[in-house]
Amino acid sequence: MYRDIEMINPVNTSPTNLIMRFTSQNNKGSEKKCLPGNPNYTRTSIFYVNDFHGKAQNMERAITALNAFNRKVSPDTDVLKLSSGDIMLGEDKKINTVAKSFLKFIGVTASAVGNHECDMKSNDFAEISHDMTYNLLACNLRTKKPSTLTNIVKSSVIEEQNGNKYGIIGTMPSDILSRMKTEVQSDLQLEPMNIRETIKNIQTEADKLKQQGINKIILLSHSGYGYDKKIAKETDGIDVILGGHSHNLLEGVKEGENLFTSKAGEPVIITQAGRDGKNFGVLNLEFDENGIIKKVQNNVDSTRKFCRNAAAKYVFENILGKPEVVGFINTAPGPLKNDLIDPSPLANFALDAIKEKTGADIAMVVAANIRGYLEKGKVDTMAISELSPFKNKLMLINYTEKEIVDALKATAKSLNNRSNKPGIMHVSGLKYEISRNGQIYNLRFVDKSGREYHIDVNNPRTDKTYLVAINDFYAAGNDDLPMLNKQTEAVQKFDYDLNDCVEWYIRNHKEPVDIVDDGRLKIID
Repeated sequence: MYRDIEMINPVNTSPTNLIMRFTSQNNKGSEKKCLPGNPNYTRTSIFYVNDFHGKAQNMERAITALNAFNRKVSPDTDVLKLSSGDIMLGEDKKINTVAKSFLKFIGVTASAVGNHECDMKSNDFAEISHDMTYNLLACNLRTKKPSTLTNIVKSSVIEEQNGNKYGIIGTMPSDILSRMKTEVQSDLQLEPMNIRETIKNIQTEADKLKQQGINKIILLSHSGYGYDKKIAKETDGIDVILGGHSHNLLEGVKEGENLFTSKAGEPVIITQAGRDGKNFGVLNLEFDENGIIKKVQNNVDSTRKFCRNAAAKYVFENILGKPEVVGFINTAPGPLKNDLIDPSPLANFALDAIKEKTGADIAMVVAANIRGYLEKGKVDTMAISELSPFKNKLMLINYTEKEIVDALKATAKSLNNRSNKPGIMHVSGLKYEISRNGQIYNLRFVDKSGREYHIDVNNPRTDKTYLVAINDFYAAGNDDLPMLNKQTEAVQKFDYDLNDCVEWYIRNHKEPVDIVDDGRLKIID
């Protein structure tokens, strides 16, 4: 089916040898030379990012990677720099200003509208967006009334490089309302399109571009990997889908994984570089004179291989404020393989801090809310601010045993949910186990003296309550957790969040901090 397309293995990238070209590549230790290109063919190299979620330090590293890419890219290659959305995060205008500045630093010309670009209300978004240097794209944007978004967001744009024209279309997620705070929903008045409507709009835009003689079309999709595969197979004219939203890490090019055939029988490439700016990608393409891909090479690499860009660091610190060292981490784990479904020592540490500061019996947060990491050594306020950058305020609510069990059961299903969302529930004051098929077992409440009490997960009590520390996002029942929707019944509301609790804990526990897995949450076979 793909006999006419040459799939080239990714190159071995490093801070000193970032080669993003077709001229050679490592193949099990041997070098393979590619055949000379047809002079009528177009070579294109796309530097792409997605789902950085306001992570300033990873942005700084990505800028260093981009500079290395710029030095190595072949002069006969068209260069595009594109984003698939969720570079911003939350309501903090400083964080979002950094995100906007990052895209300017790396020269991004277009970005999809992710759900986190819609975390701010209209007035704040208008303030942030007034000097954007890139286009925001979403062909499936629909609102109940005109808004800042409808004034700014475009369905598609045309970009020209060396006389070659590229059509660039964008999409926003169909499930965006489940990822927004109620007050922001009311302000933005979004009416999301389902995937069927979205595909129809994508095809409409692709047809418009083709009618203008454009045969190289790129979709910046914040619809998620599952829907991207559907889009690839059910549209005609899309060559590349630069994806986001579901946080998949798609390395290389594999038939049936990120190489598909369109309705017209032409190859479609899908990319996605994980989440939180841990990775970036470079997609190398060779198009024939009809705009059909003949060669492809997808390189994904870690931002942590690159040092933080000094100029960006200076600019970002001027926006965010210079970080302050608040303590020392003696022991810290490495990155998790899957942040959404792996037990997290860092989450345990953060939730213990929340429980201690709020005085709760139990503290809970879904894995999707833990985004950063702490490393061994000095820890500063910037690193802490990235642990959970949503700024969701904490509150105390009395939940019944049954409501807690139902929430644990719902999140445990993430092990088998598409893209593992919303993630497992991290806890303090509880211990439990999750089987590989998403069932919970051996649930125990741990009181403040360390004594453990068994909770029957099959028959949880409705007359027994626990004082639970939870943030305002989950207290509103978001992420499909309606059993937690008791925000109006809060016993106490605080003007601080998870990050504030972690900083408070580190400042007030003078001994070096050890972040270790104590086994409170286990995944069992």
